[in-house]
Amino acid sequence: MSGTLVERASGFLESKISRRSFINRSAFAGSAVAIGAGLDLALKPGTAYGQICSCGNGNCGCGSTCCAGFSEFCCSVNGGYNYCPTNTVMAGWWKADNSSYCGGPRYYMDCNATCQCDTGCGAGWGFCDTDCDGTDCGCGPDGCDSYLTGCLQFRYGQCNQDIECIGRIVCRVVACIPPWEVDPSCTTTNAEDDGTAEQDAACWTTAPPSPPPPACASPATNCQVVGMASSRDGAGYAMITSFGKLFHYGDFHFDGDESAVVLDKPIVGMAATPGGGYYLVGADGGIFAFDAPFYGSMGGRPLNQPMVGMCCTPSGLGYWTVAGDGGVFSFGEAPFFGSMGGHPLNRPIVGMAVTPTGKGYWFVAADGGIFAFGDAGFYGSMGGHPLDQPVVGMAAPTVAPATAKATAHPTVKPGYWMVAKDGGIFSFDTPFYGSPA
Repeated sequence: MSGTLVERASGFLESKISRRSFINRSAFAGSAVAIGAGLDLALKPGTAYGQICSCGNGNCGCGSTCCAGFSEFCCSVNGGYNYCPTNTVMAGWWKADNSSYCGGPRYYMDCNATCQCDTGCGAGWGFCDTDCDGTDCGCGPDGCDSYLTGCLQFRYGQCNQDIECIGRIVCRVVACIPPWEVDPSCTTTNAEDDGTAEQDAACWTTAPPSPPPPACASPATNCQVVGMASSRDGAGYAMITSFGKLFHYGDFHFDGDESAVVLDKPIVGMAATPGGGYYLVGADGGIFAFDAPFYGSMGGRPLNQPMVGMCCTPSGLGYWTVAGDGGVFSFGEAPFFGSMGGHPLNRPIVGMAVTPTGKGYWFVAADGGIFAFGDAGFYGSMGGHPLDQPVVGMAAPTVAPATAKATAHPTVKPGYWMVAKDGGIFSFDTPFYGSPA
């Protein structure tokens, strides 16, 4: 049997077939383990991915729990709740028979991080680069006495098979009911590791994961908001979804969107012009202009990271786009004030906004952290604060408070807004006009 598995492994490496397919075929008879950034297959009977020394902390010895090669229970890292945390997705499962905790079969479901970009995926490899998945490798809350979190590039693959590019395992859900009753996307294809039957955490439950994972509270946006833009005088704003639907509030003028179009790449951001028009930008850097002039784009050009947002000069004669690594691209008369390209980031950049003078701009990261360039001031951030959904974009009024327009709206200040994935708004020295969340 082991010879057959080795032959399958060789065939996989030679033909670059789907990793998910390989793991599903081999798991019932042996094991397939992918650790770290490379492909390290260890074929050993009776285990899923545990028989390898892979430590989340260099101070832990190979005999410790954190080096055993298994992922931490979700309830240990998710506030006691036995379900996949925010920014993860159930990606596969295995079964352990004869568990004393369940009086029979016990099921473990891996929660893998979602990818902010697809760099690294392709050619038979289904994992994005580690700087794209928004998680960090380490041990659980009990240090060396905990299992790993955010370390293992591994996927059984019976759940959410439509998601081809995925990040590292953050944690695992455990239940005494089959995975397809927890997440209907899971198939019944069995992978088994009876050696894990008695692994335990004080917080796991024999019932279905409870309370249930938080559903999207905004059916209108389907939690796919990706960016926002301010109206010229700061008395309104709009937000855009990845499927091209625009929501507008206050005095923001609607001039159309891309919601009826089949998009080659998802929309990732938007920017407004002083004349009342606006732009949408795609992940590939392509620009869609609505009552606004076109000054060029990165569409069709190679990108180190996908585009994530844009903003327009106050004159309307240029615009900037920004990628997930904080790299900036200038078009028209838009000047360059600096970037985060080449700098380490705790979370990827997701949007940008320009100051009222046009002599600076801000970036916002997925955790709500703010980076300021040029004459951009700091008015607060969501960095370090718990978020129901990640931040996906930002906007700022593009008229200085001393102008006649701003005088008509005395609440307008030179601050900024942030928007979360569900359409929720965070205001920093700016008024709130509404949201779909």
